[in-house]
Amino acid sequence: MSAFTSRPSPQAISVSDLNRQARQMLERGFGDCWVEGEISGLARPASGHIYFTLKDAKAQLRCAFFRNRAGLSRTPLKDGDRIKVRGRVSIFEPRGDYQLIVDAVQPSGEGELMAAYERLKRQLQAEGMFANARALPYPPRHLALITSATGAAVRDVLAVLQARWPMVRVSLFPVPVQGREAPPALIRALALVNRQARTNRQARSEAQELDGDPFDAVLITRGGGSLEDLWAFNDEHLVRAIFHSQLPVMAAVGHEVDVTLAEFAADVRAPTPSAAAERLVPNRRDLEATLRQQRQRLARAWQHRANAESQRLDHLRARLRHPGERLAQQRRHLQTLDRRLQLAMRQRLQRGRQHLDATIRRFTLHDPSRALRHSRERIDQLRQRLEAAQSLRLRQERQRLEGFARELNAVSPLAVLGRGYSILQDDAGQVVRAASQTQPGQTLTARLGEGRLKLEVKRRLKR
Repeated sequence: MSAFTSRPSPQAISVSDLNRQARQMLERGFGDCWVEGEISGLARPASGHIYFTLKDAKAQLRCAFFRNRAGLSRTPLKDGDRIKVRGRVSIFEPRGDYQLIVDAVQPSGEGELMAAYERLKRQLQAEGMFANARALPYPPRHLALITSATGAAVRDVLAVLQARWPMVRVSLFPVPVQGREAPPALIRALALVNRQARTNRQARSEAQELDGDPFDAVLITRGGGSLEDLWAFNDEHLVRAIFHSQLPVMAAVGHEVDVTLAEFAADVRAPTPSAAAERLVPNRRDLEATLRQQRQRLARAWQHRANAESQRLDHLRARLRHPGERLAQQRRHLQTLDRRLQLAMRQRLQRGRQHLDATIRRFTLHDPSRALRHSRERIDQLRQRLEAAQSLRLRQERQRLEGFARELNAVSPLAVLGRGYSILQDDAGQVVRAASQTQPGQTLTARLGEGRLKLEVKRRLKR
């Protein structure tokens, strides 16, 4: 055995797996962040994406600003500009390049406002002011719209609502949406909406008459603008008012890249005012198309059911007969059965008669008296033959016996004795044939033709 043992090879992963896992760890670990630096190597390929490097005195970072986000940016970009970008750290897996996926771009001068924004955001988030997630009614019956009466947002929202779902009732609460007077006005409008909602609920509980439908949802919105233009919606008191609103609130402030603290506090956020209106109500044209499809399906189902029931009715009508016709049919059926019964009885009687005749013929052929007569005649014949055979056999046997008697008499010792001979026997009844078989003084018996003699041997002679 070798003195060295080989170690098992370590488990290795592919380069693509490593880059993918590193990207996932970076994206989970950092999340969104703001980075400040100077633009270098700006590139605008035909795809519409923007690629550049963000650098400072000691390091640099590759950045990718994709077309769907870059098209919403109002900040011009050129080499040498100092900017702040918001994005998430990631890795471009095919090359393993560490990069920042940019969501928004701001000039570097907005740094103090963003710092204040981030501090207040962290504070409010720690207090749970961003925990609202109530579902808005879909579609709402009565929507409270809080926005500027002269801005583009109110026109966009009303146009979309009218086009998609004109049944919704909208009450506009006009407020300034920019400047120092905007936050208090927004808070007062929201409080008024909630107060009217409480009044309506109380009236319903007291069974009082209501003037129209109560509010069941609130939309706070305005169009796009700079960070300073949207700053009213980062007001701490407005955020708390939205969080404590008894009615569910949807907020849509600025463009998609703009995210205010008011939107974090709302139950639902929409990227734009038009998108908010689209999320609030269904598209009536889609519903009308669905309704048409359902109506067509219902019509087809109804026609199918009507055809099936009509066919079933025809079948039942064909089976339904007048009582007189039914009785006549039963009478005809009964007559048919009677004829069949009469015919069956006649056929059965005829077959019975034929069977009886055949039985009588067979009985006649096998009459016991006739067989007995024949048997008696046969017995008489056999008796006569037996008697004749017995007589013949008796004569034959008598003749045969007489012949045997004559032959036996001819050879019988008694016949010899009758001619003067005798038979000597000792006491044991043995025939003595030689003199040497006897002893002097021995008693012998001599059997003669007639009678017997007792003899005593005196002596034996050789001759």
